[in-house]
Formats: sequence, structure tokens, C-alpha cells
Amino acid sequence: MMKIAHAKAAMTAQGNKNGYVHGLMLLTILLIASSFPVAATITHALPPAVMMFVRFLLAALLFSPFVLVRNGISLPSLRSSINYIVISIPLVVFFWCMFKSLRYTSLLNTGALFTMVPTITAVLAIIINKDTITRIRALGIFIGTLGAVWIVFRGDWQALMNLDLNYGDFVFMIGCLFLGLYNALIKRLYRNEPMELMTFWVLCWGSLWFLVLCWQDMASIDWVGVELNVYAGIAYLSLFTTLTTFFLLQFSIVRIGATKVSAYNFLTPVFVILLGIILGMEQFIPITLPGILLVVSAMLLIQWEKDSKPAQRKQSV
Repeated sequence: MMKIAHAKAAMTAQGNKNGYVHGLMLLTILLIASSFPVAATITHALPPAVMMFVRFLLAALLFSPFVLVRNGISLPSLRSSINYIVISIPLVVFFWCMFKSLRYTSLLNTGALFTMVPTITAVLAIIINKDTITRIRALGIFIGTLGAVWIVFRGDWQALMNLDLNYGDFVFMIGCLFLGLYNALIKRLYRNEPMELMTFWVLCWGSLWFLVLCWQDMASIDWVGVELNVYAGIAYLSLFTTLTTFFLLQFSIVRIGATKVSAYNFLTPVFVILLGIILGMEQFIPITLPGILLVVSAMLLIQWEKDSKPAQRKQSV
């Protein structure tokens, strides 16, 4: 009885300690949802690798003063550098695939495919982090995927059945696989260093990889002729949907695990709808309400299942 009481007390204390992280994740998903329309608007202005190089480099430069003030001027150890390189690679692949795919497919299709990320993350977490997936968590992932797809297709299953996967869809599917890998690797490779250091060096290595990819295209670009709204879009993506979300995701994954963090991606279609209503670009469609209820239920189910097993916390993601 005493052991059970101590376990419950530890579970409650841990839940209260990390409660604010869930609020941070809601903010993160809001920012991620806003990146899709912004990226679709500017993706044709520059080659994907060039645009992502500018995005990552600007984010790293904006973040560097904060990192220097907090940690001084120092290089990471060889082991930490290897970890940052490994983490940055799947992230680079995902963002390149995202911008590349938006040239050939629609926001609707990418929104539907993005709901695969929580499932992919859960599977890779089992392989990489030796996580276990219970029936309750599997049920939550299934319900969340079902709800997100319902929202994306407005409850029209015929539209889902008629979805023709094109080249852009396949490219984005590859990107989703690598994003799931990124989520799992953060938990695996984190070594208790200040989170801002991990974020900064991942951004730096990401900038380097994109520079290698776009080196031949740089000289042929008329930088003066690029429209101002393109630069504004890149600045927004750099500050809010790159720098801010990277830091918040890495911070949250370390504290509540990759599977729980990734499960918030089920809410992406909900936030897209909310942003559209707020900006006057979309009206609320009642048929989406069942899907909204499903994703919220899935979130609550996954959160409850994990919190109810404190003894497995060290192996959970």
C-alpha cells in the first residue's frame, strides 16, 4: 500500500511539474499549422533548398545572441557534435520534402498525410528508444488519425477514397517518415545539455546541409528581384515556425516524450481551420465537429494512458 501511495504521489508531482509543457505544445502546433499556408504562398519564388538555407541561417543568427549570453563562446564536444549532425539530417530532409511537395500537390493532401507523423513516431520510438505501445495508446493513435482525416476531408469518405497520390504526395510522405525519425532521435540523443545549445547547433548543421544542396543555385538567383512578401514569409518561418518550434519541440520531447509530443500533430487540421476562421479565409463547417471531438478524445486518451504508468516512465517516449 505504501508503495502504491508513493507511486501515485510521484505520478501527480511529475504531472504537475510538466503540466505547462502541454500549453507550450498547443502554441507549437498553432505555429506549425500557420507554416503550411505561408510555405505554399512562397514556395515557387526560390528553389526549396535555397529557401530553406536562408530560413535556417536566419533562425540561427537570430538565436545566436541568446545562446552566447547564456552559454558563452564554446564549441560542443565531438560526441555532442555527432549527435547534432544526426538529429539535423532527418529535419533537413523533412523541410526539403515539404517545400518540394507543395509545388506539386495541395495543402489538403499534405494536411492529410501529415497526420501519419504520430503513428510513424510511435513505431520508430519502439525501435530506437525501446518504447512499448499499449492497446490504449494504439487505440488513441487510431482514433486521432481517424479524426484528423475526417477534418481534412470534411467527413466526405468518397473524397478520401478518390485521393490520387501524385509525385508531391510521395515526396511529402518521405518527409513525414523523416520527421518521425527526428522526433524519436531527440529523446535518444539528448545528453542533458542546455536545450538552447541543442537547438542552435541543429540549426547550424541544418544550414550547412542546405548550403551544400543549393550551392550551385545561389549564383543564378536575382536576390534583388525577389518580392518583399517572399522575404517576409521566410522571416516569419525562420523566427516562429523554425526557431521557436524547434526549441519548444526539443524542450517538450525531453520532458514528456516523443510519442506524446508527436500526438499533438493530430490537432494540426483543427488549428488550420481555426486560423482560417480567424483570418476570414474559411467558415466553420459543422460536419468537421465529429472529427474535432475524435482528435481531442485521442489526445486525452494518450495523455491519460502514459500518466497512469509512472513505473515505465524511463522507457517511455
